Amino acid sequence: MRIVLGSILTISTWAIIQFVGASYATAGTQEKPPSTRTPVVLKSLLGLENPNDRLLAGNVLTEGQIQLGRLLFFDKRLSIDRSIACASCHIATTAFTDSRPVSRGVRGLTGDRNAPTVINRVFGKQLFWDGRAATLEEQSLGPLVNSVEHGFLVYDDVVKTLRSIRGYRKLFMEVFSENITIENVGIALANFQRTILSGNSPVDRFDYGVDLNALTQSAQRGFRVFQGKGRCIRCHAGPNYTDEQFHNLGIGWESSHVDLGRYAITHQPEDIGAFKTPTLREISRTAPYMHDGRFNTLREVINFYNHGGVKNPFQDNTIGSLFLSDEEREDLEAFLTALNGEGWQHVLPPASFPK
Repeated sequence: MRIVLGSILTISTWAIIQFVGASYATAGTQEKPPSTRTPVVLKSLLGLENPNDRLLAGNVLTEGQIQLGRLLFFDKRLSIDRSIACASCHIATTAFTDSRPVSRGVRGLTGDRNAPTVINRVFGKQLFWDGRAATLEEQSLGPLVNSVEHGFLVYDDVVKTLRSIRGYRKLFMEVFSENITIENVGIALANFQRTILSGNSPVDRFDYGVDLNALTQSAQRGFRVFQGKGRCIRCHAGPNYTDEQFHNLGIGWESSHVDLGRYAITHQPEDIGAFKTPTLREISRTAPYMHDGRFNTLREVINFYNHGGVKNPFQDNTIGSLFLSDEEREDLEAFLTALNGEGWQHVLPPASFPK
């Protein structure tokens, strides 16, 4: 057990006033324009690495960038038919997922993959289920020019749409001191998402010795299953409970259609059918599960792993039958539920958008 004292850092007082005050705004509330040059120090939460250490070189977060990114994230005008925002698939009240097996985009079209949460993506590497985006900026922009998601053909169409809105022209000039560019759209969206964190869960408080009563006896037993017999920690390791790697579990191999996953990016045979390991933080709030959203409950996921996934020529060698008892599976589920934390609940839709 780790004993870490004084491990919760705080945002500067000014940043708290500016950022939290803006984030809690609700409909009908008059919001103040971004304080464009106010630097923001991301809050460190118990159990997590310091998120400020994960910022790209030269990326100094400002209040203006974050508030502008929040507007863009929730604005449906960033889709070809004005029906879809980033927040349509990453809904704040459901831990930034949409509760659908696969997400719905413009013109009622549906994709092939489940929308993962954006929580703790400041710690992410090789983003998307197949890892095709190297940075959060790149990942933030990709859906805008996806024919199913936001529907724009090219990034120039995104920029043209935003430049047609006088309020956005003004805000981009205040925040970036230049006219709207797609690069700055990506920076704003990414830096807003970097503020969406989850830590200080009951697991963290127990694991770091802050509160030895934070976990039920069942969850404590489940913690031991997670680290031992369940072999979960082989892939769900580290502070964010993910190795940020790609694994073939056998999802889809029992059907006539197999999503090639990571292989489509690397063209390496070992990546056939491999998908990104998701974070387990807030996992009980982000159903359904797997890249195709096939499982509705955590118990279904645990049972899938318990049976060793679906055998196929490219299945990861870490996957095999676990022979967990009913009680062990119940305890493991209790542990996973205790990974719900704090650091994201403050984000609400803006009261209004630039005109």
